[in-house]
Amino acid sequence: MTIVKAHGAEIPALGFGVFRMSDAEVEAVVPAALEAGFRHFDTAQAYRNEAALGRALAASGVRRDDLFLTTKVWVDQYGKQSFAASVDESLDKLKVDRVDLLLLHWPTDKVAIADQIERLNEVQAAGKTRFIGVSNQNIAQMTQSAALSRAPIVTNQIEAHPYLDQSAVAAAAKALGVSITAYFGMADGAVPRDPLLREIGARHGKSAAQVALRWLIQLGYIALSKTARPERVAENIAIFDFALTDEDMARIGTLARPDGRLVSPPGLAPDWD
Repeated sequence: MTIVKAHGAEIPALGFGVFRMSDAEVEAVVPAALEAGFRHFDTAQAYRNEAALGRALAASGVRRDDLFLTTKVWVDQYGKQSFAASVDESLDKLKVDRVDLLLLHWPTDKVAIADQIERLNEVQAAGKTRFIGVSNQNIAQMTQSAALSRAPIVTNQIEAHPYLDQSAVAAAAKALGVSITAYFGMADGAVPRDPLLREIGARHGKSAAQVALRWLIQLGYIALSKTARPERVAENIAIFDFALTDEDMARIGTLARPDGRLVSPPGLAPDWD
């Protein structure tokens, strides 16, 4: 498994995300993910399945030190009275003493970024997470977060797939030493059906989905894969035995379009770069 390094964090470049998955789905698929070789798992308070992931990981017998576990604090917990308590609740559900990476899930103007970052630093200093980061921040917010934080911001988790050009954010992150974690890599089902990705995949003996994940990895991103079907898990992780050519990478890059963004919830989404 390829590792992405950022400010001392060593993050497995391919993670397994459980967004929009029921408890039953999580508990059915996580054992298959572990069997296939996944060790990086990504959840969030807002997904409402931290407890299911915690149960599945605890029951697996896999050593805690071999796992990289990420969760995210939801925006309604950013207040001074609730932030640390919400993290404690997440840890209880996940059945761990600390997570490896704790993120602010979305930016909000209801709590100043300086206060959000201060609370992240406080829970990190208290030993409740090894590393801290942000999610869904634009360049200005990410730059401000990095400048304000005593502990390094190690990632910005953002939507990234072939139909959305995130090169500007990625370049700004690189300049700050911040990694990019890519979610929604399948573009809500568009990727597996894409003729170009299928054509490139056929040449490599791979699926369109594997091509898209490999493309994200070769861009230097951390990629979150997801499936609720245990029989599909092995396909998701089988992306380290081939490489896309420079021409492949360039052709995939041509798929980006101005309306390619899929995740932009009103009231949460910032002014995107």
